[in-house]
Amino acid sequence: MSHRPISGIVAAAGLAATLVLAACSPSSSGSAAADPGVSSKADQALAALEGKVLSKGPHAEEPAAASKADLSDADVTKVKALGATAAIVMHYGGNDWANAQLSGLKDEFGKLGIEVVATTDANFKPDKQVSDLETVLTKKPDIIVSIPTDPVATAGAYRKAAAAGAKLVFMDNVPQGMTAGKDYVSVVSADNYGNGVVSAHLLAKALGGKGKIGVVFHEADFFVTKQRYDGFRTTIQQDYPDVQIVDSKGIAGPDFAGDAQAAANAMLSKHADLAGIWGVWDVPAEGIMAAARAAGRTDLKIATQDLGKNVAIALAKDQLVVGLGAQRPFDQGVTEAKLAAGSLLGKTAPPYVALSALPVTHANVLEAWQQVYHSPAPDDLRKAYKQ
Repeated sequence: MSHRPISGIVAAAGLAATLVLAACSPSSSGSAAADPGVSSKADQALAALEGKVLSKGPHAEEPAAASKADLSDADVTKVKALGATAAIVMHYGGNDWANAQLSGLKDEFGKLGIEVVATTDANFKPDKQVSDLETVLTKKPDIIVSIPTDPVATAGAYRKAAAAGAKLVFMDNVPQGMTAGKDYVSVVSADNYGNGVVSAHLLAKALGGKGKIGVVFHEADFFVTKQRYDGFRTTIQQDYPDVQIVDSKGIAGPDFAGDAQAAANAMLSKHADLAGIWGVWDVPAEGIMAAARAAGRTDLKIATQDLGKNVAIALAKDQLVVGLGAQRPFDQGVTEAKLAAGSLLGKTAPPYVALSALPVTHANVLEAWQQVYHSPAPDDLRKAYKQ
């Protein structure tokens, strides 16, 4: 991978120091005092996760490293000579994760001489995505990179795309009844289970290892968001018995921030002593933040996944958001493009490729932004950073 190693950010000693600061900061912590035993336990667990992938693939495949997608100079020359085309069919767009995926894909396709002839946004509606796929197929792309909104409802459309000869590479999720190496090339994902585990350790540490929390999960048949929820919930229940999940609410979108705000409002009204809330990704976490502010709960601790701009600013200000597990969407896009290009040459791809989770706290949020997006932290994020 092109980013520098995670060890530069989350070495055990550095992480121990920085997370203690985040946990004890008066602007982001509630009444719970940091428990040194909990802090040490969380630090050790996070250090042990460095560079590892905990997730299995959609069909329980073992994860392969992104380096398995690498192409030789000779391979690149051959791909460029093909004059190939690609289409990118997204589940929904406009968020930082989707934008980074698109940037990674388009950047790598450009280097490979592959023209992107279509980019679509289904707004998380399966019927819209089926229509998008039908429209895209009229352009006869050699490659389709996509993330299914629903593995059942979209399966027929993806089978038609495969039958038309398009090489399919999936992000995160795969359609029901399709087989890697036969119907599609590969699926590329973050370590979503591992991201859930990371956010559990960070939230538990910020709580001092005790307190009541709520959970806002994705109420859909969506493989990777289920993985996050499972990773978070299992880690809290097994490793932090004094942290109690007292309320769980599902959201189905497409207004994920609004739905999460309503869910968090209900939780805060029902549980006056709620110490924290976990959100399944950054957009729902934005809704949770809005609910906390409306309720005057600036002491609430929020953990999530994905380093979106708004949660990054909250981390930089050391307010509300105490930590998250970040994906590496730009690198995922690069990997997807390489796998697709290799398939045009008849190269065999691993069925499931995953990139390790990146723990992000107040202390490393600016550096993490560079790693995740391959660009410097924007001015408003840097200016928000509380020294």
